[in-house]
Amino acid sequence: MSSDLSSDVMEQQSEQQSFRQCPKCGKAFPQAMPASEQCPACGIYFFKWGQAPQLHVTETSNDENMLQTLLQPKPDLDTTSFYGRCVALLMLSWWSWSLIRADYRDGEIFDSFMHNILLPIHEAGHVFLMPFGEFMTILGGSLFQLALPFGIAVAFVVKQRDNFGAAIALWWTSVSLLDLSPYIYDALHPQLIMLGGHTGEDGPHDWIYLLGVFGQIPRSQHWGTLAHTFGTLFVVVTLLWAAVILLKQKDRLDEFA
Repeated sequence: MSSDLSSDVMEQQSEQQSFRQCPKCGKAFPQAMPASEQCPACGIYFFKWGQAPQLHVTETSNDENMLQTLLQPKPDLDTTSFYGRCVALLMLSWWSWSLIRADYRDGEIFDSFMHNILLPIHEAGHVFLMPFGEFMTILGGSLFQLALPFGIAVAFVVKQRDNFGAAIALWWTSVSLLDLSPYIYDALHPQLIMLGGHTGEDGPHDWIYLLGVFGQIPRSQHWGTLAHTFGTLFVVVTLLWAAVILLKQKDRLDEFA
């Protein structure tokens, strides 16, 4: 009888607690969660795990909370998957160097395998946005080429709680911007061969049209260079993001080894 009362008291005390961080996976929450709630990252119920960790919590801004969330490793990743991700990151880093070095002024990146992946996505964007008029139809190719991998990155964060997957999807987005830079640069003096076997002087060219709408064709080389610069910067940032997550993942694996 006394043991039942004791367990009831402990459960009531546990339910009165609140958690700013998961005691199992370490995920930080923007707001304190009651012990009756479930961790959105690893799925445990806090009252079943034990006492809330006694942390010296200071008030943090929403930006800091967001940064902590985006740097959290995947809580249930096994060792084999971890090392597979390490190999994948090394391969992507090497590939990134070759894509960045490709001369955007003459479309050298168009000879890469990545361009063969992006081209059908680009063309699909034209088709999907046809109902929205000429401008959106032409913009749709470049827009969809960027929006698809970006949307996948958001899904990795929101649905899968997999920040490494999100970093790789944003890497893909960044490479898509690199792939667009020669197309933008080419609008002033068209030399690239389009799908129809013609240059922009002899047939349709997305960026001659798009920049022409805003009177920016004389500055197309500036915009193309800017796209390549930002694409390069974003590639480096996303690879660093993925590397930081893997370092945190290694610490977690060592902790539970």
